[in-house]
Amino acid sequence: MQAAWYSRNGAARDVLEVGERPAPTAGPGEVLVRVHASGVNPSDTKSRARAPLGADWVIPQQDGAGVVEAVGEGVDPGRVGERVWIYEARIGRPNGCAAQFVTVPAENAVPLPDPISFDEGACLGVPALTAHRCVFADGPVTGQTVLVTGGGGAVSIHAIQFARWGGARVIATVSRKEQAEVARAAGADEVIFRKDEDVAARIAEITGAGDGRGVDRIVDVAFGANLDTTLKVIRPNGVVASYASDEVPEPTLPFWPLAGLDVTVRFVLVYRMTRQAHEDAVRDTQTGLREGWLKTVVAARYPLNEIAAAHEALESGRTVGKVVVQVP
Repeated sequence: MQAAWYSRNGAARDVLEVGERPAPTAGPGEVLVRVHASGVNPSDTKSRARAPLGADWVIPQQDGAGVVEAVGEGVDPGRVGERVWIYEARIGRPNGCAAQFVTVPAENAVPLPDPISFDEGACLGVPALTAHRCVFADGPVTGQTVLVTGGGGAVSIHAIQFARWGGARVIATVSRKEQAEVARAAGADEVIFRKDEDVAARIAEITGAGDGRGVDRIVDVAFGANLDTTLKVIRPNGVVASYASDEVPEPTLPFWPLAGLDVTVRFVLVYRMTRQAHEDAVRDTQTGLREGWLKTVVAARYPLNEIAAAHEALESGRTVGKVVVQVP
C-alpha cells in the first residue's frame, strides 16, 4: 500500500517519507479501512517532531475517513462497505491514517452520514471529541455564557457549535478577520479581537456583569497565556477547560485567586478520556452531523505525496480550519 512514514524525529521535510509499506490486516475486534482522507492535528506534528517512536517506523495521523474493507473476528461482517470516520488510529500502534489502509478497533470507526464527505469526516476525531469534553464534562451549559478562546481553531469551532446546541450564549476570541468569520458561522453570539480589544472589558460590556465576571465556562486553547484574563472574567463556581498551553507551557497557577472563586480547572487530553466520555462525544457528534449544525472547516487539501507540506501548513499557524491529506 502507499503510505507516509517517519523513522526518526525531526522537521516534516527532513523525516517524512512516502512509498510502499505492507498493508495491515484486521485482527479480532478490528476493522480494516480503506482510507480516503486523513486530517492533520497538532498532536500529529508534535509526535513527529519529538515523541518517542516506539517502533522502527511510524505512519502518522490519528484521524481519517474511508470505507470498511474487511472485519476481524467478532465484528459484524455487515460493516464491510460502510463509510466511516476514524479517531485515535495510532493509540497503542504505529500505523496511523496517512496510508491507503489502516486497522482500528471497530468502535473507533464510526458510521459517516452520506451527506458528509470523506475530507470532512477526516477532520472530526480529535477536534470534535476534545471540544465536546471541554463543553460538557462538567454538566449542561443551558442558559450559561461560554467563552471559547481561539475561535478560529478546529477544536474551538466545534466547541462553539456544541455550546450553542447545548443552549449557551457563546463569546469567542479571535486574532484575525478570517477567524472571526469562521467563529460567527459556527454560531458565536459575540466575537472579540483579542489583539485589538480589551477582552475583559468587552466581556463585561457584553454580559452586563458589574464586576466583570460574566463567564460561566471557558474553553481555552492557551491556558497559561490567558490566565490573567481568566481571573477577571470567570464567575464564582465557574469552569475552565483547557486542552493546550503552548505559549506558556509551565504556567504559574494563581491558587488562592482561583480557590477564592471555587473555580474548577479541567485539563482535557482526548487520548486519556474515559470510554464513556468518548461514547458521549461520538453520540453527540453524530447527532450534529445528522442535524446539520456540526460542520467542519477544511482549510487546505494536500495529496499524500505532499504530506510534508501539509504538516508545515498546520505548523505555520496561518490556516483557519483543518488541513487534510487526501489518499490516492
